[in-house]
Amino acid sequence: MTVVKADGPVYLDALGPNGPYRTRVPSSVTDVSGTEVARLSLVPPVYVDRALAVLRKAEAVPTAGMDTLLEAAAEEFATGTIGGLGVREYEHLVSRTSGSPLTVVRTATRDTARFVSLARASADRGRPRGAARDSGDPALGSGHAVWARRGEVFAVNASGNHPGVHRLWLEALTLGYRVAVRPSRREPFTPHRLVGALHRAGVREDQLVLLPTDRQAAGALIRGADRAVVYGGDDLVARYAHDARVLPQGPGRTKILVTADTEWREYLDTIVDSVADEGGTACVNATAVLVEGDPAPLAEAVADRLSRLPGLPPQDTRAVLPVCPLDRARALDSYLQKVAAGTRAWLGGDGIVDDLGDGSAVLRPAVHQVDHAGAPQLRAELPFPCVWIAPWNRSDGIAPLRETLVLSFLSRDHALLDTLLAEPTIANVYAGDRPTHWMAPGVPHDSYLSDFLMRSKAVVGFE
Repeated sequence: MTVVKADGPVYLDALGPNGPYRTRVPSSVTDVSGTEVARLSLVPPVYVDRALAVLRKAEAVPTAGMDTLLEAAAEEFATGTIGGLGVREYEHLVSRTSGSPLTVVRTATRDTARFVSLARASADRGRPRGAARDSGDPALGSGHAVWARRGEVFAVNASGNHPGVHRLWLEALTLGYRVAVRPSRREPFTPHRLVGALHRAGVREDQLVLLPTDRQAAGALIRGADRAVVYGGDDLVARYAHDARVLPQGPGRTKILVTADTEWREYLDTIVDSVADEGGTACVNATAVLVEGDPAPLAEAVADRLSRLPGLPPQDTRAVLPVCPLDRARALDSYLQKVAAGTRAWLGGDGIVDDLGDGSAVLRPAVHQVDHAGAPQLRAELPFPCVWIAPWNRSDGIAPLRETLVLSFLSRDHALLDTLLAEPTIANVYAGDRPTHWMAPGVPHDSYLSDFLMRSKAVVGFE
């Protein structure tokens, strides 16, 4: 892996199957103020095609000693100097380019390292109990099932909103896939560091590659892989909805439901944390709260809490809100004002742009109350703490709660809980005092990734 530090920007090379690759005219990576901080080598479609061909011929990472390898990679990622960047330098760059508060990035470093070390065990949690790991299981002699890959090469078209998006593809590597990662041009440092850490720990260059590309080459990457995960908005989800090889990761539209038998004031800390933790940028941050009864008192309380959050540059250790270029902040503010027309603004009605004076701006929180549970605003998801608070009653049913990545359920109604668990479009239900952004190795994010990558194949072995 090569990251060359200079007086100016650092250089981030592509990490191909034959080693680092640097283009003559790399792409500029800028921080939130518009200052160039890195130069990223973008590879053309022909390079992508050749890299995938090499990956397809390579052996899988051996299962023997994999946990030791992963532990070594986790330690490298969390503490090592990789390609000339120490962990503090890496975290500073991620904070300045993504606009995520530095404390969020530092927490993500520790959490990602934990997910790396437990990736094999986490992937195995998704294996059906009736399926053996491989053909060496003696139970296969009398007829059994074995867990088998649906392909050989897995591609990742990553987003740059949070470092944690790179925890998912680790499981594919432990399941025997060879993996090609396309980093976000907004924040390429995390995948560059993670791939480098895995290489240093023993994963071969023809088993795992980092392929920065433009959009044209990204299409070649997805077409050339056996399985792929892509991140984006509703347009992207619709584009790949009927492609069985592609797992689209779209908006989370995470919600909280508070029923009348629950005193929401006891859970106010958790509600606010669900909205604003991680800077409010993750798909697991709550963007809608539905309240059985009058939503105004809860909206007022949430707005009061969020209004106190300071507006600071992302690299300040006291920062808790996201930062972006000033022109993008103004565009987001304009969009919010249009979407929020007709709602009651408890916070953010007079704007969410906090100009830092260096070409960047803090995105301040917004809290709006809507008239009914079917209001279209509940589908609006923005990259900062922005929450829509709506009334809900039993006659609304679960329709307003559908298409939700995480639903926090603050209620004692067990029959309603069972109904929500049975709803196919609600991916996760957290009952009780747990924030919507809670995650742990081995617990599915949007089902187990192995549901998409693996299948159970009937096998009768030698007697």
